[in-house]
Parts: sequence; C-alpha cells; structure tokens
Amino acid sequence: MSEHARLPARYDHVGSFLRPKYLLEAREQKAKGEITPEQLRKVEDKAITEIVKFQEDIGLKSITDGEFRRTYFHIDFLEQLGGVKTDIPVTIRKPDGTEELAPPVMRVIDKVTHAKCIQLADFEYLKSQVSAGNTPKVTIPSPTMLHFRGGRAGISKQAYPELDPAFYDDVAQAYGDELRSLAAAGCTYVQMDDTNLAYLCDEKMREAARQRGDDPNELPHRYAAFINKVVAQKPAGMTLAMHLCRGNFKSTHAAAGNYEPVAEALLKEMDLDAYFLEYDDARSGDFRPLRFLPKGKTVVLGLVTTKFGEMEDKDELKARIEAAARYVPLEQLALSPQCGFSSTVHGNNIAVEAQRAKLRLVVETAQEVWGAS
Repeated sequence: MSEHARLPARYDHVGSFLRPKYLLEAREQKAKGEITPEQLRKVEDKAITEIVKFQEDIGLKSITDGEFRRTYFHIDFLEQLGGVKTDIPVTIRKPDGTEELAPPVMRVIDKVTHAKCIQLADFEYLKSQVSAGNTPKVTIPSPTMLHFRGGRAGISKQAYPELDPAFYDDVAQAYGDELRSLAAAGCTYVQMDDTNLAYLCDEKMREAARQRGDDPNELPHRYAAFINKVVAQKPAGMTLAMHLCRGNFKSTHAAAGNYEPVAEALLKEMDLDAYFLEYDDARSGDFRPLRFLPKGKTVVLGLVTTKFGEMEDKDELKARIEAAARYVPLEQLALSPQCGFSSTVHGNNIAVEAQRAKLRLVVETAQEVWGAS
C-alpha cells in the first residue's frame, strides 16, 4: 500500500459482529448470578477465538474481538474511567403503549482519571488468537461521548467549574494512558467510535445541542481540538482512526445529513490517520465534503450497509468509489461496511450468512479496485 494508506489493507471493517446464541445465553446466566464472571469470560474467549477465525477466513487483515465482551459499544469502556458514573437504565413507555428499556446515561461526577487499564487484557487475548501477518484492532468510544449527550449539565460543576481546559485535558490524559498501555502490549491500531460529529450533521440534533446550551457550529471545532489532545499523546507507530456513526441500534439510525457541517473540522483539523465514514444510503449525502481531506490521511468509505441483508451490486460500489475519487485521490481511499453488525449486544436485523457475504464483497471489491493489497 502507498504511504497515504496507514491501514492494514484497502478493505477494513468497523469492528462489531453478531453475537452467537451461546454467548448471549451465558450473558443472561451471568446477569442472573448463575455463572461467575470468570465462567462468562471463558465463554467469551471461545466466541472470540471463533470470530477471529471467521474474519481471517474471509481475508480481512484487521481483526477485532467482535466487541463480544461488551453490551454497548461505548458505555462498557467509558464507565471504567475514574469519575464517570452510569445511571441505572429505566423502562419507558412509548406513545403506542409498548415499553422499552432506555439506554443508560453517563455522567461525569468527579475528576476523570485512568483508574485502570481498560482494554489491556482483552487486547492481549485477541492478539494471542490473531495469525501472523494480520493486525489486531482495538475499538474504543470517542472521548467526545463524555460531553455531547449531556453537555455541560452532564459534567460536575464541582469537579469542573470550567470545562476548558481542565476537563478536556483530564480526559485526554486518561485516553493517552490507555493508548500507552495498549502500545506497550503491542497494539498498533486503535479505532475511536464517534456518534456526535455525525449527529451534528442532522438539524434536529443540532437544535438539541442548542437547547443544551451548545453552538452546533462551534462544537465540531472544539471537538477537533479535544481529539487532538488525545492524538498528541498517541504512542509512536500507532494508527489512530475514527468511525462516525449515525446510530446503529437494531438496524435503526438516529441521525441523517450531509457531512458538510463537520467536514472541515473532522478531516482537516483533526490529526487522525483515518476516518471511517458511513455512505451506505442517501441520508449520508454526497462525497463533496471529502475535498477537505489533506494528504497523508485515509477515508474508508462505508458503502456496504450492515443494517439489512440485501446485497449491494459490485459494479455500483465501484462506481461510487470512482465518484468519491473525484474529490480525493483514489490512493487515499479504502472500503468497508458502513458500521459494525452489532454495536450493542442486541445485534442488527441481519443473518450471519449475510454478514459473511457482505464482508467478502468488501474484500473482493477492494482487491479489484486497488489490487491485492
């Protein structure tokens, strides 16, 4: 691959996979106190060994643990930071009379610290299962997740009378400590998952930010500076990428809108190596925002949906890659599904067979467009 593409291959994936039934059953047993955490972890180990083989059999070069040890893509990580508290989920009644469990809400109640190594043991197991020549990838939530959902009201004024710079510096330090612990264990590839910048492309979400007291035009630039505080602590030799997600809970989405409102801050101002951008349907807009991408960075086009099983046409995928290449050199592009297949434990409305077929389509299409690498 060229010096512009810092990823293991021109084809990649976002990270999460459908959980096998026996793993879901074990999680339920653990919740009921029928098995111990140690027993659950052994079940998770088995499932991760299988999903690693699944990825390698398809031909993927970046390999994750499928996020099989998590319930939510973000909460399981963030709640292990010192100073972060997760409220107990509550059941809400919807207008049609049905009931639904509302997602837990995170709050910053004290100074944010790196209280312990969060992903280290998980990475070490993943690394032990990945074949030589492939790259184990760790996925973690973006640090912006600690701010956007609750805004100023979600962060203790006692701990942080002013957010800037203390809050952002503390979170960046905690992330830097985590990245250093992973790098010491041999991790060279980390992906941060971010919904907030994608939400700021949606006018409804922008209005919600205004109601919380934030300026949706200023937030992307503030978040760029925030992310750069983390990047500044990135260990040498580590690739740091970001995936923008518009929501993926049970094949639904929460936001829509062209990337234009955030593109300059995201692509030009953030010092990241790569971006995974969702482009699986019309709600993502056109490729024009890619014009802000500087040399030396890679955009991974999420052209293949993980929400539904209907297969994309390979020629149409190639045509869309060609369309994107009008705004950024082809050598700075790669291909992936638009999101993971199960960003929460519940999973998307897609079959395991379709999951495999879509990943194979990504690999084959990328190989035909860019060659074998």
